[in-house]
Amino acid sequence: MKSNTTKPHLGCFSEASNSVACFLQYPTVFYLALAVLFIGSVNGANQLHIGGIFPIAGKGGWQGGQACMPAAKLALQDVNENPDLLPGFNLTLHSNDSECEPGLGASVMYNLLYNSPQKLMLLAGCSTVCTTVAEAAKMWNLVVLCYGASSPALSDRSRFPTLFRTHPSATVHNPTRIKLMQKFGWSRVAILQQAEEVFISTVEDLETRCKDAGIEIVTRQSFLSDPTDAVRNLRRQDARIIVGLFYVVAARRVLCEMYKQQLYGRAYVWFFIGWYEDNWYEVNLKNENISCTKEQMKMAAEGHLTTEALMWNQNNQKTISGMSSEDFRKRLNAALIVEGYDISHNRYPEGYQEAPLAYDAVWSVALAFNKTMQRLTEQNSGKNLKDFTYTDKEIANAIYAAMNSTQFLGVSGVVAFSSQGDRIALTQIEQMIDGQYYKLGYYDTQADNLTWFNKEKWDGEKVPQDRTIVRRVLRTVSLPLFICMSTISSFGILVAITLIIFNIWHRHRRVIQSSHPVCNTIMLFGVIICLVSVILLGIDGQFITADNYPKVCQARAWILSTGFTLAYGAMFSKVWRVHRFTTKTKTDPKVRELHCKMLDFIAFLFNAFYYLQKKVEPWKLYTMVSGLLTIDLVILLTWQMQDPLQRRLETFPLEDPISSNDDVKIRPELEHCESHNNSVWLGVIYGFKGLILVFGLFLAYETRSIKVKQINDSRYVGMSIYNVVVLCLITAPVAMVIASQQDASFAFVALAVIFCCFLSMLLIFVPKVIEVLRHPKDKVESKFSNDTGISKEDEERYQKLISENDDLQKLIAQKEDKIRILKQRLTERETKNTAQPFNEPLNGNTVCGVQFNRSSSTALAPK
Repeated sequence: MKSNTTKPHLGCFSEASNSVACFLQYPTVFYLALAVLFIGSVNGANQLHIGGIFPIAGKGGWQGGQACMPAAKLALQDVNENPDLLPGFNLTLHSNDSECEPGLGASVMYNLLYNSPQKLMLLAGCSTVCTTVAEAAKMWNLVVLCYGASSPALSDRSRFPTLFRTHPSATVHNPTRIKLMQKFGWSRVAILQQAEEVFISTVEDLETRCKDAGIEIVTRQSFLSDPTDAVRNLRRQDARIIVGLFYVVAARRVLCEMYKQQLYGRAYVWFFIGWYEDNWYEVNLKNENISCTKEQMKMAAEGHLTTEALMWNQNNQKTISGMSSEDFRKRLNAALIVEGYDISHNRYPEGYQEAPLAYDAVWSVALAFNKTMQRLTEQNSGKNLKDFTYTDKEIANAIYAAMNSTQFLGVSGVVAFSSQGDRIALTQIEQMIDGQYYKLGYYDTQADNLTWFNKEKWDGEKVPQDRTIVRRVLRTVSLPLFICMSTISSFGILVAITLIIFNIWHRHRRVIQSSHPVCNTIMLFGVIICLVSVILLGIDGQFITADNYPKVCQARAWILSTGFTLAYGAMFSKVWRVHRFTTKTKTDPKVRELHCKMLDFIAFLFNAFYYLQKKVEPWKLYTMVSGLLTIDLVILLTWQMQDPLQRRLETFPLEDPISSNDDVKIRPELEHCESHNNSVWLGVIYGFKGLILVFGLFLAYETRSIKVKQINDSRYVGMSIYNVVVLCLITAPVAMVIASQQDASFAFVALAVIFCCFLSMLLIFVPKVIEVLRHPKDKVESKFSNDTGISKEDEERYQKLISENDDLQKLIAQKEDKIRILKQRLTERETKNTAQPFNEPLNGNTVCGVQFNRSSSTALAPK
């Protein structure tokens, strides 16, 4: 039995007293002193010694010995005062500081082992130190009990065969984290870890569990001491749900970097380790050279979640020590105050959360020793715990078996060990709300049971998303712009239809008939088709589905190309025929010999008027248009059969939504009509169209001052060709450059097509309409008449030619008189050369190298 007898004050043992005289004077005191010395020698022989390694004064890692060592001393006091525990023996703790450094921890262990007395067991804290100690302790047949080591690597029984721990493995947090991710619908997470074995092995276990649960780990970042680059990389990877695994000193640096990188708030959720102290984020900032203020640290820490093994008994019930967890808290606080900690202002030392684990660890040792003593007694082996040596495997195995079967209710909860020596415990989930930790629930890993209190609080009143929600938004043509262009195009179509009716109705009028009404009708049909293509250019994803979009692409190509060919081809054929007339006039053999300065212009006018009298055959114009259309159809048909146009999406960089409180980014997309060899086919189309555009421009320029009766609107057609060519040469390259701007591209192309169509109709048909309106009662010529008549301008020109013809006839008569005189003189001289008869007119003769026919001149006389 143990007693707490208060020792009396014995003056004979004072240094000032004469001991022999005192004993002679007080014989009772002498006998009492002998009894005390005997009891002391007996008690010294019945001490059970254990070694303790506590991390206290280090600068990095977990310095939990600051609170765990006072808790262990409280446990020693309670164990030694318990009369039913280790009867006849006292439990003694020999300890030293490891500073959470494995090298120093190993040195402390060797000092404990090689210095008397022999130790029956070792207590250790800090995962790195426990790893070193537990791996070596098996050589001395020592059981190691860790009160503050969470490294999953310590669960390896082949590597650590004699290890137990009252601190649950860090892997106990991983099922809880997975459960929370599933609860809140998070399937994409990131991991930030400190490069320590405890965290590396924890992350490996977490990765395996995430893979099994179908959760994507978007990135895994690690650091030694400076987390700046690692946190910055998290931002680049758009990490939103982040699991942080690091010691508390590194945690403060991470938190400050979180604030700098703006990785906090309603868009982010951080998982931290739960065994930090409640005020961990605002202490030691200056000592650790943290550049953030307390307010900034608090702001960054707001809302984060923690998971920790349940280290304090949640039920207010008596434990094996006779105390509740709250009673233990009060005693521990009092002991810490004695140690110099400012508990009254919530200034708790590191390891305060794990203090119950250290307290229960000492109780586990005492209970295991107690059970071992009973087992050795039952075996009648004659051995006792005090007989243990480092080579005694029998007692070591007995201690191991006793520890493995230990189970009791401690201040940290139910203490029991798995086959790997791990503590079996519930997991507690907390969240920091307004600078305070609030319990959200508990998770029982064994039963897969989550107890939830529904007290979580999120910024924005919504559960944060695990990624930036990217909404694919199709960029479409502005509806008002589309309606505006469609309205103008529809109006143009109505105008073109009206002009077709006008053209057909007045086809026998001189002004219409001389401009080839069928050719004009073809041009108007081309204008209608081009205006229809404007509407098709504005039809996109807002009106049709993606499956139907390729059909619209094909329709655009066919309609715009054929419409252009019909409209432009009709005008091109007219100006081409005019150019043919003028070219034939300049190169005809009847005029080629008119080189005399006096007669050159006159001869040109004669022959020009001669050819103007010829009738243009319409089939030649239609053949030209048909030929151009055939080439167009061949190219389009080959394109569609070999490499049809398909829907291709162009994606743009992410954009912020105009107004939204959600964590959303906009991914703009734009539809394009493209084929695999799109540039080749566009080159063929543009090459063909460009060729006839340039050739048409050349013809229009060559015939800019020519007016012919058979095609009376040739000058207006030439002006239309100028405008079409210029607009097409500008529109095609600009449209390719601004293709990514749907509104600008559509508006530019649509306006170019509309302007070309309206301008062509204006130049070609407005003069005809005005002429018909000015002369509504003009006699309509018979459609069977071969006499086509001449215009007013031709009449004036004709009268001018008659006057010039009269002058020329007078000049010719004078020349003929001179020639006759010369012939008479030649006859008189009897020259060998024969001359033409003087009595014949100049009909068929040559003057100055030019041959004149009287019939030509007389043909100019008015009928």
